Parts: sequence; C-alpha cells; structure tokens
Amino acid sequence: MTDETATAQRLVRRFARETNLLVAGRDFSVVGTDAVADELRRLLPAFGAHLGSTGTVGHGVVLAPGATPEILLDGKALPARETAHDRVDAAGRHMPVATDRARRLREAGTVKGVRIGIAMVLEPKTAQLALLLRDAGATVAVYAHPDEIDVEVAQVLRSRGIPVDGDPALSAAAERAAAVAFLRRGFDLLLDDGSHLIRLAHEEGIAAGLRGAAEETTSGLMPLRLMEREGVLEIPVIAVNDALTKTSFDNRYGTGQSCVFAIADALDDAGIDLRDQPAVVVGYGPVGEGVAAHLRALGVQVGVTETDPVRALRATHDGYRIGRLHDLAPGALVVSATGAPHTVDAEVLLTAAIVAVAGGVPHEVDLDVSTLQSYAGADGQRSPFVERAGDGALVIARAGCVNLAAGEGNPIEIMDLSFAVQLYAVEHLLSLALPVGVHALPAEADTAIGTAALALRGERIDQRSAAQIDALREWRSPRFRGESA
Repeated sequence: MTDETATAQRLVRRFARETNLLVAGRDFSVVGTDAVADELRRLLPAFGAHLGSTGTVGHGVVLAPGATPEILLDGKALPARETAHDRVDAAGRHMPVATDRARRLREAGTVKGVRIGIAMVLEPKTAQLALLLRDAGATVAVYAHPDEIDVEVAQVLRSRGIPVDGDPALSAAAERAAAVAFLRRGFDLLLDDGSHLIRLAHEEGIAAGLRGAAEETTSGLMPLRLMEREGVLEIPVIAVNDALTKTSFDNRYGTGQSCVFAIADALDDAGIDLRDQPAVVVGYGPVGEGVAAHLRALGVQVGVTETDPVRALRATHDGYRIGRLHDLAPGALVVSATGAPHTVDAEVLLTAAIVAVAGGVPHEVDLDVSTLQSYAGADGQRSPFVERAGDGALVIARAGCVNLAAGEGNPIEIMDLSFAVQLYAVEHLLSLALPVGVHALPAEADTAIGTAALALRGERIDQRSAAQIDALREWRSPRFRGESA
C-alpha cells in the first residue's frame, strides 16, 4: 500500500472511530490537491459517501490532509467524547428517527407504566434506547452479557435512574443466575439481541408472564423459528431483524463499516497492512455483503464462501471469486459473517493468516483461548486485540464480535434506524393481540421509518402521480384496450 493510500484510509477510519458515525450517505468535502487528497476523493465514494467541493463547508464532514490532518463535522472540530456521559449524549444527538418514534409513544401514552426489559449489547446507543423508552413513560431495566457490557455506560444509566444488570466478571453459572434474576424482575415486553433471554425465559418457565418480545438479529430469529415449529414458543415475537429499515442498513452498512474498520485498526496497530493478504468472507447474507464491500473499498482482494447456492451466485455476480472455505482460507484474512456456531474450524485456524468475526455468536470459531499468545509485529508493534492461536492464525478480539470488542459497535445513525424499528415493534405488540409465533412487522413500518428518516435529513423524493396510481389499480391488460371493430 502506498503511503498516500494508507494515510487516506487512516483519516477516514479516524473520523469513524472518533465519532462512531457512518460514512455511507454522508456529505464529505476534501481540502487540498495533493496525492492524499486525491486518494480520499477516490476512497470516499467507494464507501457510499457523497463527495462535494474541494473547499471547506459548514455542513457535512471536511477532511483536510496534511502535516497535521484536520477533520471538521458541520463546520466544527469533532466533539469531545471523553466520558461515558459524553458518548451517551452524543449518540442521542444523532438518533432523530428513534427520538421521533419515542415521542409518538409518549404523546399517545402507549407505553405508560409498561415494564420493558432490554437485553442487548450495552453501549451508548442502547443506553439511548433505554432512556427514550423511560422518557416515553415505560418502566425500563437493562441486562447485558458479561462480554457485551460497557461498564461506564452502565453506570451512566444507573446514575440516570435505569437499573442495569450485568457484570463483566460473571461466568458460567453466575452469568445464568444473573440473567434469570433479571427476567424475574417481571416484564411485559422483552427486547432481545440473539434471543438468549427469550430462550432462557422459556427454559425457566418465565415466558408465560410476557406479553411479547422483539428480536433484533438474524442469529436470534433462527432458534425462535425452530421453537415455533416445534410448538414450544409461548409468546408472540416481532422479527425486528426482518424489517428492511433494519437489515438493509444495520447489517450491511453498519456492521460492514464497523467490523472492517475495527479489523483494519487492530491490524494497523500490530504493524500489519490489511492488503497484505487476500480476504475470505464466510457467508454472503447482508452482513457478509457489507463486510465484502468495505474490504474491497479498502483495496483488498476478496473471496466469498457460502452454503446457500443463491447467495453464492449473487456473490459471484457482485464480482467476488467464490469457492470452498478450506480451499480459500490458507494465507488469507478469514472473516466469519454467518452468525452460526462452528463456522471456522480447527483446520482453518491452522491455515489462515488471520481470523476475525463480524456480528458473531458464541463458538462461531472453534477456538481454544488457552492457546492464544501475544503477538508483536516486525518492529515490535502490538495490538491488545491481535493474538496468535498456537502455531496457526492470528486471531482478532479472541474471535468475538470484532466491532464491539475492538470498537464501539455499529454507527449511531444505523442504530437510530434499528431502534426506531424496535420502538415500532413495541407499539405493534401493545396495540394488537398477536397470537403466539414469530411475526413480521407490516410494510407500513418500513414506509413510516423510511419517510421519517428522509424528512429529518431534509431529503425529498418523488410521489406516484394520480395516473400511475389509477393504472396500478387496473387488472386488465392495457395491450388490448384498443377500440373494438
């Protein structure tokens, strides 16, 4: 990688790291005419950014490479996010869609007095979801798994009157006991990520007390649908993940950017260039699509492996070479994007150059953590997130969800959309007497959230004309409407 390319990539990643904001869909301007500025102008559109003029502007992001690179956001230096309170408040300033939906709940009194448990990765955006629901009138408590809790953010919520159950020191039986104790607080609704708490409620005989739940992830919906087929699911569950305004943005753009940037940052700290080896993305669902696209934007040679023939076919038409994991893994950066246990086996751990997990579920990589050793680059560089698995691959973030372990999770605006869907799901569960089962949100949910997001961003789109609407209501073929003989 040329110095110009490396410098440009680091500047874009620095913007994302220091703000936890999204690159795609954002207005950028680049100041200067040197090689780094030219590389930025090539790189930003590859991430989906809107590239503007070469001068400074008061709106959007200005990148000014040089001896002392400068980044401006809406005409100002990047805001300080030095404390957990700062990070939580900064998230709130960039979550207008969720804020708007919470306002609707508050004004209608929909959640007043409703007991809502949130069991999700606890970081600033999740804290904002809890605060929005509390301010809308709900009684809220939060649970986070030991490896998914930001203890400083947890303390912020406690200081603002929201109970948080979770401790990074818990393991095994103690972790289960803490989760059961959280469920026994007694909730009307449960908002889950991975369906771990929904499933535990069924195991412990607590589920019957719930009016319903909402599930955030692909990996969490798979076991819930299995439970429904086997007749053991006891409550209605909204498939939040299936909403287009969730999956099409959170999984592809959010997880794609946050995971690839976290991988690049960790490797950079260890003295490893992301482009030093080809990459193999395992799984080509929305997360895999996003990971592959962001790797390719950074100049990495990308291959894809899939078990689904249609997704594999789509990957090859998107320009990626496809093949079998054991054939493509040797010497490669392997990024698992399946959300399925045992995706990366011991053989891949021996032959791959680097292994990381995007999204992630427990045991997605068959890793014995006792084999991990510290790693130092050629010049002694070290990253706390890069270790060697015995005589095999380097492993990033101990094969945990890389954007959480080595980053701050998905960008704020992405989680704004996802949590707006969660809030719509809350309204849907409380407004309708849904039967037991896994339910999709109606199409109107995506329309409402998409419309609000565009309006809040000041964007305007076309509307169908009366003639178009009338034509679409006619079932008779227009081909045979000529005058009769």
